[in-house]
Amino acid sequence: MPTIYQDLFQFSSHVPLIDLSFHQYLLSADEPLLVHTGNIQQATALVPRLKAELKDKVLKYIFISHFEADECGGLTHILDHFPEAKPVCSEVTARQLGGFGLTNEVIIKKPGEELNAKDFTLEFFSYPSEMHLWEGLLAKESQRGIFFSSDLMIRFGEADGTVVESIWQTEINNIRAEQVPDPDQRTKLQQTLGRLNPRFVAPGHGPCLKLL
Repeated sequence: MPTIYQDLFQFSSHVPLIDLSFHQYLLSADEPLLVHTGNIQQATALVPRLKAELKDKVLKYIFISHFEADECGGLTHILDHFPEAKPVCSEVTARQLGGFGLTNEVIIKKPGEELNAKDFTLEFFSYPSEMHLWEGLLAKESQRGIFFSSDLMIRFGEADGTVVESIWQTEINNIRAEQVPDPDQRTKLQQTLGRLNPRFVAPGHGPCLKLL
């Protein structure tokens, strides 16, 4: 399958009942990175596609932005097939994973920290996600300028391989109370994101964004 941006692959499924697409991403770097696992059904469909794209590479990292079914519900299944992969997440998410018996080695990151791999760098930012405002993480891949927006920049409809143009500040301004209910935390997040300058947004749902 073709990449959606540079060496970034997107894997998608659409749920007609709610008219929403769910995406996982593979950064096909020297130390490959999977962004989200999908739920167990999505992860089951994902594994053979991942193996086909990875070929002789070994999956190194799995980034989990926050604890929710479509972000990490399929983690056990993914780790069964890629046991060397290490989940990367916030401390709160790591505690939740442990509570569900997921005891694999987890790399815990805090906002402001980085994950430095051979040929990519992830910068992490605070994500007070809507699930009880549990502290999650957003990430930007600094070399390619890819921002992984999780549930922030969401659009409904079928969006497998779809890329649309947008303006970064407009996307930031459109972050709603349904996504970050606490107004102070939402404002702080918008101010933090306003200092970034990504070139491409890879969302959890909806079309990817090529930023003008």
